Amino acid sequence: MPSITVQLLRGRTVEQKRAFAAAVTSAAVAELGARPGDVRIAFEHIEPDDVANGGVLASEDASRSGVLSNLGHESAAPATEAAAVAD
Repeated sequence: MPSITVQLLRGRTVEQKRAFAAAVTSAAVAELGARPGDVRIAFEHIEPDDVANGGVLASEDASRSGVLSNLGHESAAPATEAAAVAD
């Protein structure tokens, strides 16, 4: 039984998660020979303050501000402000 854990920023819709689960289940069936009913997918929601990429919190990464705002999070701080916070 494939058990797949997906960590993502809070804010994805049920429809997005449903479509993702269907696509990943199809891939597990095709590539692993799993039965569809045996593919378990668990979504773990994380906050932008709980994950960092390249040493920068997602909540402070200005390059992620579009993604964050699309998910209903406050916009990321501008790079200069984030740098000042890190000092």
